[in-house]
Amino acid sequence: MDSVWSAEDEAIIATNTDATECKRCAVELGYWKDEYICYFAKRGERKAPEINRGYYARVRAMEMFIHQFLERCGTKCQIINLGCGFDTLYWRLKDTTQAVSNFIELDFPAVTSKKCHIIKRNKQLLEKICKEDGEVALRGGELHADGYHLLGCDLRCPGEVRRKLAAGGAAGALPTLLLAECVLVYLRPDAADALLRELAAAFPRVVLLVYEQCNLADRFGAVMRDQLAARGVPAPAPATHALAPPQQAARLLALGFDAARAWDMDAVWRALPEDDRARAERLEMLDERELLLQLNRHYALTVATRGALFADLDLNA
Repeated sequence: MDSVWSAEDEAIIATNTDATECKRCAVELGYWKDEYICYFAKRGERKAPEINRGYYARVRAMEMFIHQFLERCGTKCQIINLGCGFDTLYWRLKDTTQAVSNFIELDFPAVTSKKCHIIKRNKQLLEKICKEDGEVALRGGELHADGYHLLGCDLRCPGEVRRKLAAGGAAGALPTLLLAECVLVYLRPDAADALLRELAAAFPRVVLLVYEQCNLADRFGAVMRDQLAARGVPAPAPATHALAPPQQAARLLALGFDAARAWDMDAVWRALPEDDRARAERLEMLDERELLLQLNRHYALTVATRGALFADLDLNA
């Protein structure tokens, strides 16, 4: 039976468009390099400096841990991007020496269909996927190629996730990096827990990177939840989701990971190399420093691992 998508699902899908437009704005202002984001988002209105800086911290922090992961296992590994949206990480890695054995992206079929269409019509994207003699299979809003799979999937259904990962060639024996950026927080707590428990059990050598809202039980958090609700997005329940960073880490330990650490984005920002922060701060004047601090304290990066290979991953490594 086909899944029935609700109005809330459609609102969640729309957050992908917003995030991609924000990333394009920050890229065009020089916060980081991404030659591929322009294919996935139109040029929109300029975002506020605190938004641009927040996205830079998010992207930079994820890159730091991806680099640590690849340092430990080399290219014989796999990356699984949960709720991938229009993320361009696959293409950015292909432009480095860090291309991995297999890269699997999962999202709502409406998102993967559109991403497939964008890839198909842009040679610069397609040629990075298709090797000289390789084949690319595009069908039903999904894409299969040697080392890259883009699959429509309802992350709330563990059985469907299992089937899609198998179709994408996921291997339990390979070191695995799981990415979940602003995804789990929009699932019901029981559905998110079931997904995480299953993934922790499936991959004995794994790193999970989670970026999402936190500390939503205070007044500023209530404003954030109201803004989400006004757009039709189900607001995370602060009692079970969007917890303080230590609680987010404890939750992942309880779901089967060996180790977990979490930091709010203010701590992440302060941990970035000083020259990185200085360069970003020179790009735009920031009048609302208090607003940026509040935003950073309401987003968190959580890193959970299984296996001795990744036991020493750390924000300050």
